[in-house]
Amino acid sequence: MATATRLLGWRVVSWRLRPPLAGFVSQRAHSLLPVDDAINGLSEEQRQEFWKQLGNLGVLGITAPVQYGGSGLGYLEHVLVMEEISRASGAVGLSYGAHSNLCINQLVRNGNEAQKEKYLPKVRKWKCNTPLAMSEPNLKAEKKGEATLNLGFWITNGPDADVLIVYAKTDLAAVPASRGITAFIVEKGMPGFSTSKKLDKLGMRGSNTCELIFEDCKVPAANILGHENKGVYVLMTGLDLERLVLAGGPLGLMQAVLDHTIPYLHVREAFGQKIGHFQLMQGKMADMYTRLMACRQYVYNVAKACDEGHCTAKVRASLSRGEAVAVGGNGYINDFPMGRFLRDAKLYEIGAGTSEVRRLVIGRAFNADFH
Repeated sequence: MATATRLLGWRVVSWRLRPPLAGFVSQRAHSLLPVDDAINGLSEEQRQEFWKQLGNLGVLGITAPVQYGGSGLGYLEHVLVMEEISRASGAVGLSYGAHSNLCINQLVRNGNEAQKEKYLPKVRKWKCNTPLAMSEPNLKAEKKGEATLNLGFWITNGPDADVLIVYAKTDLAAVPASRGITAFIVEKGMPGFSTSKKLDKLGMRGSNTCELIFEDCKVPAANILGHENKGVYVLMTGLDLERLVLAGGPLGLMQAVLDHTIPYLHVREAFGQKIGHFQLMQGKMADMYTRLMACRQYVYNVAKACDEGHCTAKVRASLSRGEAVAVGGNGYINDFPMGRFLRDAKLYEIGAGTSEVRRLVIGRAFNADFH
């Protein structure tokens, strides 16, 4: 009885987030979808207003402690928000995940007191936008207390970023090669730091991406996140949580597919009846629903386990092409959203580690249990 009561308690608290968030997203984000896909991004006014209102809902700093202006909630709530936003727009959901998890959550987990007090109140209120950047550049320490960055690579939220967490190679002689990495907090306007033009992408077109360019960019020691040459620990422990939270993105896209497909199957007619009554289509509906529910419950349970201190690398969710097929030829034209769902979903097989890399991570996690 105690266990059932406890489980019911966290479900009620978590799902309380959903109605106000769903109402806001459906009202705001759905109206932005044509802009999202057609012209590769929102206008500056739309973007700023949308994100400021998300900040007012308290979801931008959802895992940040209340004392720093956050909501003090857990990863289950974070996944729920990621899913609900992605249900309306995969691109907006991706930008949200990069901002709230890849940067804010890393600051929460690894920042010192001065860094938390400086950055967290700003990012929670959308006074600055934050992505995370990973690479292996040629970075060298030119003098004590300062490092010089020289590199260039693509990053989500790059064109809009005010604060970035950048992981860079600082000890080229470190063995193995994955060691000798340092995490830095880089701010827009630092001398030597600039961004290139926004990239024209296949999917996630409303989530701005560009190349970050560092040319002798001086980063002070006060901006080191964690410890020098220990950034791999910041990075890898954060990646497991990133993959968990971003798994809410495919869940939202899968739900969006159901939102469009099921009604269509009960409007479209062939041979004198709604096509949803054909046995093959009934099987497709059942397959879509059960796949979504299985993925959703697994991700939710992993999120709850992380909230209780039991983090796992075994998280993966995906969207198949079968959902687009269910709406026939209409799924192949851009008047219907199925093409966008498919293009947006592809990113989740690439970002935060490709599907092949994630399989390796899961396999290694199993092997580690037998050492």
